[in-house]
Amino acid sequence: MSRLPIFSLLALFFCLQCYSQSSTEVFLADLEWNEGTLKIGEPKNISNNEGYDNQPSFYDDNRILFASTRNGQTDIALYNIDSDSKSLINDTPNGGEYSPLRMQGTEDISAIRLDDDGLQRLYKYDFKTGNHKELIADLKVGYHVWYNDHIIVCTVLIENRMDLVVVNLQDNTRYTLQKNVGRSLHRIPQTELISYISKENDTTMVKSMHPISGATSNIVGLFGSAEDVVWTHNGMVLAGYRNSLLGFDYEDGQSWTLLHSFDEKEIPSLSRLAISPNGKRMAFVTEDPKYKIVQKQVESYNSGDLDAFINCYMENVLVQNFPADTLYIGHQKMRENYRNLSPDNKKYNVEVVNRISLGNFVIDHEKVTGDESISKQVAIYEVADRILSMTFIFENTSESNPENIIQKQLEAYNERDIDAFMATYTDDVKLYNFPKNLTTDGILEMRKGYTKFFTSTPDLQCEIKNRIVIGNKVIDEEQVTANGKTFSAVAIYEVENGKIAKVTFLR
Repeated sequence: MSRLPIFSLLALFFCLQCYSQSSTEVFLADLEWNEGTLKIGEPKNISNNEGYDNQPSFYDDNRILFASTRNGQTDIALYNIDSDSKSLINDTPNGGEYSPLRMQGTEDISAIRLDDDGLQRLYKYDFKTGNHKELIADLKVGYHVWYNDHIIVCTVLIENRMDLVVVNLQDNTRYTLQKNVGRSLHRIPQTELISYISKENDTTMVKSMHPISGATSNIVGLFGSAEDVVWTHNGMVLAGYRNSLLGFDYEDGQSWTLLHSFDEKEIPSLSRLAISPNGKRMAFVTEDPKYKIVQKQVESYNSGDLDAFINCYMENVLVQNFPADTLYIGHQKMRENYRNLSPDNKKYNVEVVNRISLGNFVIDHEKVTGDESISKQVAIYEVADRILSMTFIFENTSESNPENIIQKQLEAYNERDIDAFMATYTDDVKLYNFPKNLTTDGILEMRKGYTKFFTSTPDLQCEIKNRIVIGNKVIDEEQVTANGKTFSAVAIYEVENGKIAKVTFLR
């Protein structure tokens, strides 16, 4: 059997990383500016497709291009806003298209084509027929933007990085402006400049560049994992960070300003931002909400589809009993445990009677019916693109009304009454971060920490948003206000002999 050289394998891996096939969706929202304040309408899922949908750009005010995968193949999709319809521009066998853009001065489209053998090039696609031809023969283009009808500013894959290259198709010249850049490239409105993301010296900076002169200038630094920006008509650069949209005024901005926060459970992240030519709409990409991934595995189980069920989990999935008693690891062991699952051999049915979703965690209270019995269990799922771990809590111990003591400690917490609060805990109480990272051991250590916290937090308030009770355990989704800030967490309380013996936090 022939083998690819090591450098070829690395290059192919980097190509795949640039267009990783995680489960994402394209959303559309209306934008309305009123005296400098941005109002964002209810976001609408316009891709509605299981799998990878990404890299939106506006073809015009009424149509949006994006990369869309179906049956394992990624092609250029076109969404029509007025008719709420979606069509495909092309259907390319043995490869896929990414990052589609309308070319300047024509109806045609340019897009990155990634072939099954790893060859990656920039192509032109006829808008009406889908016929294509190569635009740049010898550059592995990752992302691009049109400066005019014959000059392209693009990122080119070099070894394990991307470099910023300016290509003139008219005279077949090119030059490298900077090494190590990000993927977000945009025209800056009302200027002759292009913005790009510099990753020099371990910093991420939005910079401007002039493709003809090569002059560059710093605009603003980015933060955290953010690397996608877009420009509004009034000269503001927007960036997505987690579930929030932030803005920076190009002319006189001093720092980033929070413009809008989406519901984290529905829109957990913002990336690949695009704004319509008239500035009235914004398209963006978000990951599938974690609870939808969990719900898919519940439905796959109930339908008896073993392959679909297993595919909801990561290859090295960890399955354990609470808090950290490992049952098995990996697809193979999971398949062995569920080997009898089929449409014709379904012994059990799972119904989710309550669900808590927080960050990467989904906690389901499940009713299991089958074999002439009904039982309750809790499953704690840690989720990325798929499920990383599944932790079971079974109703195998009982405690009379465990909620009573939890309510007492909640009231004492909100009153910042340290004596009443500590009276709800056992002397040997232990606090953990999930799954079993001990943070506080014993009532004396706990009292010391909470005394200081209560004293320094005059506005302290905790509200229970959701609750699951199973056996001696009470699982609370809590929203806490402290020192002007609000955050959420999940606490799993274990009650023994009428007092709280253990608390495990998920954040």
